[in-house]
Amino acid sequence: MSRIVKGALIQATLCEPATSSVQKISQAMIDKHVGMIEQAAAKGAQFVCLQELFNGPYFCAEQNTKWYELTEKIPDGPTTKLMQEQAKKHQMVIVVPIYEEDLPGIYYNSAAVIDVDGSYLGKFRKMHIPHCEPGFWEKFYFRPGNLGYPVFDTAVGKIGVYICYDRHFPDGARCLGLNGAEIVLNPSATVAGLSEYLWKLEQPAHAVANQYFVGAINRPGTEGPWNIGEFYGQSYFCDPRGQIIAEGSRDTDDIVIAELDLDVIREVRNTWQFFRDRRPESYGAIVEP
Repeated sequence: MSRIVKGALIQATLCEPATSSVQKISQAMIDKHVGMIEQAAAKGAQFVCLQELFNGPYFCAEQNTKWYELTEKIPDGPTTKLMQEQAKKHQMVIVVPIYEEDLPGIYYNSAAVIDVDGSYLGKFRKMHIPHCEPGFWEKFYFRPGNLGYPVFDTAVGKIGVYICYDRHFPDGARCLGLNGAEIVLNPSATVAGLSEYLWKLEQPAHAVANQYFVGAINRPGTEGPWNIGEFYGQSYFCDPRGQIIAEGSRDTDDIVIAELDLDVIREVRNTWQFFRDRRPESYGAIVEP
């Protein structure tokens, strides 16, 4: 009998001007996403992943300490607690990207993973932190992750998380596969012109190399006052053969739904024995300074 699970990816435009108070923006985006989670549940989704830093704008377009006000604890902060309630209500796994405070002044770009009964399973902290034009000043806001590449054993399957810029690094994607991931979710905020040509290249390649499903989420729209570019949406699921099986719109809110047959992973791995034929003893050069 096939292990088919239905997943959802939520991409959402900013619904409150970035010039509003941090608290007002956060509450508006949380309210919007709670409604979209409910819609995903009505469509039968068993798991859902939100976009990177879902309850705010992509504030890394500037360097401004006011955005530190978005930070909160995981799992003890209010957003994680709210999403635990939503997960239990809808019997759904929810992956929630949050600007995390570890200690005062020590912040991470993180994602909490919550199971269908509302239990908190753990978190992933973004490992690779960019700092570059145009307007990706992330080292001002985030420390590099220090929790490695955990895989979470959820009620719907084994889920790993990679966040945005991480997707440019195949090494961590391989670690997620070796750690048992069946589905890897990558919440992102990326703009046209900078990386769009890679959007449907790198992550299907990770899916093929590691023979798991990938859900790639990108926010849509243009965010002022920075206007660093168009967040081009196009969230999608791809299968272990690298084929895109569901895709969202470019510039509007969307909920991307797909059925994932997790038994396909075994089928593909029995055909292409990449894990069997690895030669880790020959790869030392990739971890040298």
